[in-house]
Amino acid sequence: MENVKASKKVKSKDRYLDYVLVVVFILIIIVTLYPFLNVLAISLNDPVDTMRNINFVFPRVFTLYNYQYVFRENDLLGAFIISVARTVIGTGAGVICTSMVAYVLSRRDFYFNKLFTMLFIITMYVSGGLIPEYLLLARTMKLTNNFLVYIIPGLIWVYNIILTRSYIDGLPDALQEAAKIDGANDLYIWGRIVVPLCKPVMATVALFVAVGQWNSFMDTYLYAKKLPTLQYLLYEIMEQATTRIDTHATMQQMATTTVSPLSVRMAVTIIATLPILIVYPFLQKYFVGGMTIGAVKD
Repeated sequence: MENVKASKKVKSKDRYLDYVLVVVFILIIIVTLYPFLNVLAISLNDPVDTMRNINFVFPRVFTLYNYQYVFRENDLLGAFIISVARTVIGTGAGVICTSMVAYVLSRRDFYFNKLFTMLFIITMYVSGGLIPEYLLLARTMKLTNNFLVYIIPGLIWVYNIILTRSYIDGLPDALQEAAKIDGANDLYIWGRIVVPLCKPVMATVALFVAVGQWNSFMDTYLYAKKLPTLQYLLYEIMEQATTRIDTHATMQQMATTTVSPLSVRMAVTIIATLPILIVYPFLQKYFVGGMTIGAVKD
């Protein structure tokens, strides 16, 4: 009887704990989703109603005018194509270059391993600055208004190299040693052994690079205004909407305007974020688990 009572007490405690966890997770979900729902609601809300600064999660006065205002830009489709092209090409090239450099730095027989690693890490804390970068890209390499200005500067990110190298260091040495015994060279080992086993970390690096490429607009402003990206045009549209209303205007004067800067800003945020939200679920599965389990069998 005592054992039965003890088991009932344990079950009741576990049930209470489950209730507490459910409440906590519901609160976390609400806190996480509210900002996004608020941004979406403002982007779909009437501009005049938005000016009242009322927080909500559903549009009070539903309208698509904010998105119509954003897509009214004639070059938006061309800018979208350029953004997609730079994201796809830049991400692919960046992942390949990052994995190659990380593989070289992970080789224990590479004599300058520590030296190059230290030089890479120094660049994370000390950079040349904007002026040397501009002179290098615009004057020396002459990449002004050239599509390559979107690709070449983002080929190597030191953080991604360190991340990939740490993953490669965790791979079994027996795999590379067996390939060397069979006569495989470094390029074959990298392409046929290291890359397939590094899918999780490469997917993570791809997501980092893709987000950086997609969100970047400052390089367009500095080097390639004739090749505008979607982010740059959206930034210009948002600035134009902001300057339409004087900061000292009254509510009556603001009510006569056809656009709200806040509504346009939120519409721009949704448009810029949506592609990343669509791509992320396809890469999420690579973030969990390792790919080397069972790779070496006795």
